[in-house]
Amino acid sequence: MVAVEPEKKADRWDPGVHSYASMGYFDADYEPKETDVLAVFRVTPQPGVDPIEAAAAVAGESSTATWTVVWTDRLTANSHYQAKAYRVEDVPGRPGEYFAYIAYDLDLFEEGSVANLTSSIIGNVFGFKPLSALRLEDMRIPVSYVKTFQGPAHGIVMEREHLNKYGRPLLGATVKPKLGLSARNYGRVIYEACKGGLDFTKDDENINSQPFMRWRDRFLFSMEGVNRAMAETGEVKGHFLNVTAATMEDMYERAEFAKELGSVVVMIDLTVGYTAMQSMANWARRNGVLLHLHRAGHSTFTRQKTHGVSFRVLAKWCRLIGVDHLHAGTVVGKLEGDPATTRGFYDTMREDYVPTNPANGIFFDQHWASMPGVLPVASGGIHAGQMHQLLDLFGDDVILQFGGGTIGHPLGIAAGAEANRVALEAVVKARNEGRDLLREGPDILRVAAGSNRALEAALATWGDVTFDYTSTDAPDAVPTASY
Repeated sequence: MVAVEPEKKADRWDPGVHSYASMGYFDADYEPKETDVLAVFRVTPQPGVDPIEAAAAVAGESSTATWTVVWTDRLTANSHYQAKAYRVEDVPGRPGEYFAYIAYDLDLFEEGSVANLTSSIIGNVFGFKPLSALRLEDMRIPVSYVKTFQGPAHGIVMEREHLNKYGRPLLGATVKPKLGLSARNYGRVIYEACKGGLDFTKDDENINSQPFMRWRDRFLFSMEGVNRAMAETGEVKGHFLNVTAATMEDMYERAEFAKELGSVVVMIDLTVGYTAMQSMANWARRNGVLLHLHRAGHSTFTRQKTHGVSFRVLAKWCRLIGVDHLHAGTVVGKLEGDPATTRGFYDTMREDYVPTNPANGIFFDQHWASMPGVLPVASGGIHAGQMHQLLDLFGDDVILQFGGGTIGHPLGIAAGAEANRVALEAVVKARNEGRDLLREGPDILRVAAGSNRALEAALATWGDVTFDYTSTDAPDAVPTASY
């Protein structure tokens, strides 16, 4: 009888293909350090793939692993540089999906570089074959890493001091139509809206320097409109001049010209990329100009529940990068936005400390270590009749953008702006008197409209307009109410 040798347990350094978990990328006993970057991914493994191995694969492929054993790992402090999946949980009510918590040592990242951070965390792993879907739900940025970034060029407090506007949300409007107006007509829209009572107007994401209106002409006529409105109202006004362009050299040229014309703010699109955004944030701080970020294109990767990157993560990256404004949803408007999820976005952008709150989609405590806040922008399908809801949802530190809700007013653009300003001041006054905005808001607006024709016409035109659709990105922890 021949003796059978016991099966040898594979060694970490045996050549060939090993499971990611066996190579050290899963460690249920790992205790994350204060300096670790933490991430939680929603992992949907392919049929037959073990969720722990899937989590380990995400940790491995987003840090140091490749598909086979490589001897050069012996030339490094291997375990130090390995990301470690340390917890895997079922997603409540969604069979086949798992929350995978992963810790990354701080040494894996270049200081002060969101481009490097994102290349590491989301660079390759989203195309990994054993996963049918993958979503980055949240991150904990440790204070030790936060402090390597500039943060917002000015921040909410400093912006209010520049503008001398306190105790209420700021009001804005996007020029409509987005494309096709001549420069002079564009400037007329800006003048009427700012004269009527808005604080800001803005370019939209896709107005750059097209044949019908080159950027220099737009800047000249826009600032003419702003300056005339300032002279007539005695208030600081601004227009978000979009400096987005094909190259950084072009962007700097446009921003410098905006500054020369006296603009208090310039605008960029998310589509310019993280490096360009960070470069413009540095320019904005050096030059004392507010920086507005339009999140153009974000829904291509933030909206779907199972694959992509949550907007709460994007909001954290943008705060590190250093923008002053960021579009963050309205809940009651025409664009995607669950109430609880959106509150989580706003907290992430504005608060100095954001505690874990699963009901709002917040997975980690986040300390911002006194980094200034980003002013959220609520924009997309909102109107004066929703003012009480908007103030209840978002408070004072927000820019409320009424594009169509200003420029579509039946009595004209200035009347549209006036309606929004009167509605806002009526609702803020009621809030300060302790009234219940959600219950009494419609009556408050109707009373204000009784002595203001512009608001009366706005309520008659849009008062019953709502956009009631189910949100695709609601928290998994608890059911949420809808507005």
